[in-house]
Amino acid sequence: MLFPKKVKHRKWQTQRKSAKRLNRPDTRGTTIVFGSFGLKALSSARVTSNQIESVRKVLTRATAKTGKLSIRIFPDRPVTAKPAEVGMGSGKGDPKHYVFEVRPGRILFEIDGVPENIARAYLRQAGMKLPIKTAIIAR
Repeated sequence: MLFPKKVKHRKWQTQRKSAKRLNRPDTRGTTIVFGSFGLKALSSARVTSNQIESVRKVLTRATAKTGKLSIRIFPDRPVTAKPAEVGMGSGKGDPKHYVFEVRPGRILFEIDGVPENIARAYLRQAGMKLPIKTAIIAR
């Protein structure tokens, strides 16, 4: 599971944004840099570290010993939660897990050194593991 080794602030503020702002295309990380094929986000959502790990397992199977896998996102945003059946008040909950806020246009994963048909098949499987719509793109 991915999470930061050290953070400046343990808990972040909620960051209320309108749907119009969340669906605005991303400006960074929108081109394939490290591989031949990539998984591109078409919608916005919060991707948890567990979801990133499950995609990594699928794509590692595809790359086997010859290919190369690049993970272009890292979950650094803490999500807090209070325990069940705890009353209102007495502060914010403890950090539960970490997420990465994905916006449309962001390249999430890249794969290289694998034939096109295999790369597309495994990237399609990987896209099913994520809570967003994705597209497979080639360099």
